[in-house]
Amino acid sequence: MSNFLAIATVTATLSQTIRAAIVRDVPGATVTTVRPDGAGGGPPTTGVNLYLYQVTANAAWRNADLPTSSPNGKFVHRPQAALDLHYLLNFYGNEVQLEPQRLLGSVVRVLNARPVLTRQMIQDTLANPAFNFLGTSDLGKSIELVKFTPLPLTLEELSKLWSVFFQTPYTLSVAYQGTVVLIESEDEPQAALPVRKRDLYVVPFRQPIIEQVKSQVGADEPIVVDSTLVISGKRLRGDLTELRLGGFDWIPPPEDVSDTQIILRLSTQLSSPPHPTGLLRDGVQGVQVIHPIRIGTPPVPHRGVESNVAAFVLCPTIKKNPVTGEYEISILNLPINPDGTHSANVAVKLKPDVGYMQRVVLLLNEFNPPPDRPSRAYSFEAATLGPPTSPPESTEEVTFSISGVRAGTYLARIQVDGAESPLGTDSGGRYNSPQVTIP
Repeated sequence: MSNFLAIATVTATLSQTIRAAIVRDVPGATVTTVRPDGAGGGPPTTGVNLYLYQVTANAAWRNADLPTSSPNGKFVHRPQAALDLHYLLNFYGNEVQLEPQRLLGSVVRVLNARPVLTRQMIQDTLANPAFNFLGTSDLGKSIELVKFTPLPLTLEELSKLWSVFFQTPYTLSVAYQGTVVLIESEDEPQAALPVRKRDLYVVPFRQPIIEQVKSQVGADEPIVVDSTLVISGKRLRGDLTELRLGGFDWIPPPEDVSDTQIILRLSTQLSSPPHPTGLLRDGVQGVQVIHPIRIGTPPVPHRGVESNVAAFVLCPTIKKNPVTGEYEISILNLPINPDGTHSANVAVKLKPDVGYMQRVVLLLNEFNPPPDRPSRAYSFEAATLGPPTSPPESTEEVTFSISGVRAGTYLARIQVDGAESPLGTDSGGRYNSPQVTIP
């Protein structure tokens, strides 16, 4: 790399190269590096004026710069700028003797024969007393040598270029591009400690695919917190196999994992930390198979490949009393309205717990209605629990305020975020539980 003097050093070396050629071909010719419009001393009477009119970022090197700072702000790599230099060469002299054209031929010949600024050419230029101000330039140490190529400017492009020089008559011109100049910061990066051991890992890419998630009881059976999930697919087993469900990751027992199937017992897996049942919510859940990769010394699991996300619906269930076996549904305050209907507070205990922002609805359908009228049905939405003032953020018991309900026996269902609790059936396949009686 080179320091901030690199651009000026390229211009000086190029001017010296051109001067050495034209003084032999056109005696008395000189080289200047001023603006073509006369500012800064003016162009020569006979000779070549070398003018740097544009600098652009080099397309090949602009993305090669590594991150220059670590997260704590320390330099780990010197920042560098990769530039292309665009030069306009103007030729002056006696038009009758065709001196501008002779100078043009001389310059084209030398830049075609020696298009690269060698390190020796740069050293010779820096040794010239006329360029003492470039004495600390280190362009000669750059890993890239500057190469010059002609730019094929159209007449329109050339006219636009000359239009920036106000009221300056056009002279015979040619444009060249110098590629590439690398300018590096002088900041000292922090030296890293040497690497003592290198580990190389090559593994085949085997992305797991989940094709179906169902209850072990049957594909059409609802999935509840006590269910056993069957996750079917391809390439499900890896050297390490983890599952992601409800925002939690865990490693299932190896005997429950095969290449095409994973058995997940929700009640077992989610009943112990860090996957308590109370943190699994009813509604749509996503499940994903993850294959971490053990790398490092000692081997530590790192993020590997992940499967697609498969969705299933986790349905709520109404709890049963462990002693009596009755559903834990309580009816409180059962007044009779003037129109003969009833109002009450119905408390229902659910599993898993209901989150404070979930929508909970009580559905009542009349059980065994008389044949002379249609069956009655009601729905009541629980009041939003709202953000808790203190933990916990969920509850197992939800209370519904019902009103306008006629006396009778009803089948009760709970709907949480669209997921409904399953109903029990008798031997004939008819729904028969859980029941709520409004006397």
